[in-house]
Amino acid sequence: MRIALGIEYDGRAFAGWQTQPHGNTVQDALNRALSAIAGSPVSTIAAGRTDAGVHAMQQVVHFDCAVQRPENAWVRGVNSQLPSSVSVLWARVVDPAFHARFSAFSRSYSYFLLAHPVRPALCAGKVGWFHRPLDLGAMRAAAAQLCGRHDFSSFRAAECQAKSPVKDLQQLDLHDFDGLLRFDLRADAFLHHMVRNIVGALVYVGKGALTPDDMAALLAARDRTAAPPTFMPDGLYLTGVGYPADFGLDTRAEPARLSLWRMA
Repeated sequence: MRIALGIEYDGRAFAGWQTQPHGNTVQDALNRALSAIAGSPVSTIAAGRTDAGVHAMQQVVHFDCAVQRPENAWVRGVNSQLPSSVSVLWARVVDPAFHARFSAFSRSYSYFLLAHPVRPALCAGKVGWFHRPLDLGAMRAAAAQLCGRHDFSSFRAAECQAKSPVKDLQQLDLHDFDGLLRFDLRADAFLHHMVRNIVGALVYVGKGALTPDDMAALLAARDRTAAPPTFMPDGLYLTGVGYPADFGLDTRAEPARLSLWRMA
C-alpha cells in the first residue's frame, strides 16, 4: 500500500531534508516516527530536498507499507512521535503509480524578507533580513525578465546535481506588506540554491547595485560567478507541489499558513 503525506517543518534544527549518517535531518525524524507507527522500517521519498535552515509549509512524501492503519494514525499517531518542529498535515492512500518526486509537474516556494534597519528577534530564522530600503519597482521589473524557460546556470549552485540547468520559471511575484516582502515562485523544477540566488540578485537590484536590465545579462552569462552571492536560507519555504488531478491531492499551502506573517 502506498501512502502520501503532506509535511510542515521548521528547518532551523535540522541539517536539511535528506537523510544523513548523523540522523539529524527531517527525513530521518519522519522515517523514525513512521516506523514506530508501522511497527517496521519505513523509508520516505520526497517531492524535493530542502537545505539546512529551509522550511516547508507543504512538503509531499510517499512511502510503501504492508500494514494497514487508519489515515488518522498516519497523522496524529506519527505526530506524537515527531519533534515539535515537524508535523504531518494530512495522509492519503494513493495509487501505486504515484511518486512524490517523479509525478510532480511543478514546485512552489515563497521567500519572506524583512527590509528593516534592525535585525529581527521574534522572527529570527523564519524570515530573511536586509537592513536598507529596497526599490520594489526595480525588483519587479528585474523579476519579469526571469520568467519563462531559460538556462539558469547563473543561479545554480556549484554542487547542483540536476541534469540540465534549463527550467521553466512560471511565476515570480513580489508582494510588500509594510516592509515585509514575500517572493512567490513556481517552476517545473528548481536548481540547487536557485530561489536563494534569485532573491539575492533581486536584493542587489533593490539596493541599486544592479539595474533591472542587468538581470537579462546575468541569464545570458550562464555563469554563477557573474551573479551576486547566495541569500540566507532563513526565509525560504516550500509551499506546494503540483500533481495531475487524477491523484486527487491538493498539495498547496493552506492560506492560514501562507499568511503566517499577516501577509495574505
